[in-house]
Amino acid sequence: MTTSAELGVPPFSPDLPAEAQPAGTTTPVTFDSLGLPRQLVRALDRQGITTPFEIQQATVPDALAGRDVLGRGQTGSGKTLAFGLPLLARMAAGERARPWHPRALVLVPTRELAMQVNDALLPLGKAVGVFLRTAVGGVPYDRQIDALRRGVEVVVATPGRLADLIDRGVCQLDDVEITVLDEADQMADMGFLPEVTDLLAKTPSDTQRLLFSATLDGDVDALVRRFMTDPVTHSTAPPTAAVSTMDHHLLLIPPQEKFPVTASIAARAGRTIVFARTQLGVDRLVTQLAAVGVRAGGLHGGKTQRMRTRTLAEFREGRTNVLVATDVAARGIHVDGVSLVLHVDPPKDPKDYLHRAGRTARAGEAGAVATLVLPKQRRTTLAMLEKAGVEPAQSRVRLGDPVLAELTGAREPSGVPVRDEPEQPPRRGSRPGAPRRFGDRPGGERRFGGDRGGRSEGWGTHDRPREDRRGTGGRPRARSY
Repeated sequence: MTTSAELGVPPFSPDLPAEAQPAGTTTPVTFDSLGLPRQLVRALDRQGITTPFEIQQATVPDALAGRDVLGRGQTGSGKTLAFGLPLLARMAAGERARPWHPRALVLVPTRELAMQVNDALLPLGKAVGVFLRTAVGGVPYDRQIDALRRGVEVVVATPGRLADLIDRGVCQLDDVEITVLDEADQMADMGFLPEVTDLLAKTPSDTQRLLFSATLDGDVDALVRRFMTDPVTHSTAPPTAAVSTMDHHLLLIPPQEKFPVTASIAARAGRTIVFARTQLGVDRLVTQLAAVGVRAGGLHGGKTQRMRTRTLAEFREGRTNVLVATDVAARGIHVDGVSLVLHVDPPKDPKDYLHRAGRTARAGEAGAVATLVLPKQRRTTLAMLEKAGVEPAQSRVRLGDPVLAELTGAREPSGVPVRDEPEQPPRRGSRPGAPRRFGDRPGGERRFGGDRGGRSEGWGTHDRPREDRRGTGGRPRARSY
């Protein structure tokens, strides 16, 4: 990025009034200048968030003005706050939600992304008195239903669980004033647009709609044409992996050395996400890595929600440096400090490559993407990368080669087996033969209440204080965030 000094322009000084600034400088954009309420700006400042990203600068003013907004930006560009800030500002300016009638809806493709969005917006909602709740599968219904009964302004939901709650008669969308579709292209790729379409059709026709996606074509365009009114489009990045802080490597390896090379890379010092194509492949690799001394967590749709939440928490907190995941399970997940993404199985689709690669080099951080390629995979993988706009550095490597350590930080695993607690089997309330909807735990658990043990979301959701509960008495109690 070219600096003002390189252009020969004196830098802007925040200590000088605008009229005294050097010629050619401009006032930097702040969250305050975007028109956000002071309470939100102060809450952001307490978190050390002072300068809006490009996508936030572009979309927040239009969203605050009530416009329908289409936002396209690369993964990690700040889309959550781009829609979350105007949404919270609008909710704070209105009345409390009626029981069973949320006033705002955020639809996301996966449970993990719903929890991540909720986690990011929860402290900001607290600052302006706006209540949020996730509605996702794999966790008990009772707490979600109880929150809706009390009245919750913002529901962050996966399509399947929200449809279930509506079918049960415990959620109605006729009070919704603003609807957000996050990662819309991924919902389309995963086959969930029919449910999304049904849900959008249940919201008022004059509802403000904000749609954020890496691409705005195909099925996403069909949604735009049907449900959005004169939308303004803001595109901050092309749909390629052309990030200046991201390096791409194609590692050509002998077939018999695929696992030893994978294990040596996983044993590196940095935080690493490893992508495998199937759930079975994830589980097998986690077990094999543990056997050679590399502790790794596995993430895929076949895991219970409790295990998925635990695995992500351990990875975020640094108790595990390696996360092995499928594409679907890791969609939209943001974990700071991921310095390497390793494709054990090369993706077939350019979009999948871009999604995987987007887990590193986020928000200006440096990162690398390495793809292990067997001789028979080289031609198809290079063709896929060309479509993704990537020109990787190609290297032939074998286990122990200095270039492998130089490119990825690979080192020899300890060889001391890692032992971990086994996953608990499903509780008696689950029904293995029950029909499944997106977001629900494999094996069912669709009965009311589900697993009553433990926390429901496990991500800091909070209860409305007793004095705010309509039709109930009792002493006020402190809000729990």
